Amino acid sequence: MSDPAEQTNPQPPHAQPPAAEAPPAPSGWAAPSAPPFGTPTAPPAQAYAMPAGYAPPAGYAPGAQRPPGSAPGYGSARAAARPMGRGLGVVALVVAVIATVGAALVAAVAAFAIGVGTGREIALMPRGGDFEWAALAPVRDSVLLAEVAFWVGTALGLWALVQGVIAMVKDRGRGFAIAAVVIAALGPVLFFVVLQGFLSAGYAAGSSIGG
Repeated sequence: MSDPAEQTNPQPPHAQPPAAEAPPAPSGWAAPSAPPFGTPTAPPAQAYAMPAGYAPPAGYAPGAQRPPGSAPGYGSARAAARPMGRGLGVVALVVAVIATVGAALVAAVAAFAIGVGTGREIALMPRGGDFEWAALAPVRDSVLLAEVAFWVGTALGLWALVQGVIAMVKDRGRGFAIAAVVIAALGPVLFFVVLQGFLSAGYAAGSSIGG
């Protein structure tokens, strides 16, 4: 027969032993405290070290603050792509105006003086005969002034034409460069129109003065 005490308090066949208690912490040791909420921990310096033989791009310094969405060297590349100004086109326009207007004004003064000085001699020449270049002797200074104005205007006009084309190609004052090219190209035409007009006016004035 079995013991009555065993029948009264039977134990389960798969009973688990009680959990063991954690060993006490050694003296002088404290558990690390968690950082405050929202304060990021500093990453180790070795995580962002540049590999050996790597050079940073131009315009970028390690550790420098950059605007969001920008790449290293963004500022220098943008500055290099920006046009360098419109001074080239402005200078070409100024030279073209000086060459065209200046040469035309000098030609007007010289041509009128030539016409006034030779109007009487030319009026007395027989029609259909050859032109006598000796009639220009009294006004040789005015003739020389007209020649100098033509060659100086031609040189300045070529300068303005070439510089205007360069300014258009480099996009440095494109509007001024286009105006410079047009004015420089029309310079010789304006010069000869003004020369012929004031020469005729001078001939008419000189012949009437001579009677």
